[in-house]
Amino acid sequence: MTLQENFIQAVADSKALSARPDNNTLLKLYSLYKQATEGDNTEDEPSNPFDIVGKAKYNAWNALKGLNADDAKTQYTELVKMLKNN
Repeated sequence: MTLQENFIQAVADSKALSARPDNNTLLKLYSLYKQATEGDNTEDEPSNPFDIVGKAKYNAWNALKGLNADDAKTQYTELVKMLKNN
């Protein structure tokens, strides 16, 4: 399978995990997915100081700035594979 096919399969697999990952792992999955599909974060940081989830997502994705899409897809796929085996 190609990298793209593996990534698509990993996205599907991530939705069918037997146990819900912890919040840090969910943020990692989110940020890798966004980096793989949209590239570097160009969105504005959430301005609401009480939007803790939005800020966490923004910061997690922003931390991956410069990571190319193929590397993000590979990391995402490996993380989902590890979660499936737990």
